[in-house]
Amino acid sequence: MLRTALAAFVLLATPLAAEETKEQSCQYQADVVAAIQKARLDRVKERDVPQAVAETSPAWPENYNAAIPLITPWVYEQKMRDVRKKDLGAAWLELCLQQ
Repeated sequence: MLRTALAAFVLLATPLAAEETKEQSCQYQADVVAAIQKARLDRVKERDVPQAVAETSPAWPENYNAAIPLITPWVYEQKMRDVRKKDLGAAWLELCLQQ
């Protein structure tokens, strides 16, 4: 499931400018995952995650917001103990950089 979500996210979050590197893109993606994870920890309802994340004024380019609805189900299907204890953004970054 993570790889499927990652593939979909990579397609949507293509770099806006030629100067955006793969590393930057993967970091933005990891930041999105971390923001979704924080929303889950804050007990935001799954359907409200896009709005809750937008209200935090994220630093990533706007085109990365399109992937929030794709990644949210993956984060929300994780066991809460894993959401509390694991750095899902770091895991995402690692997988993204391997693509």
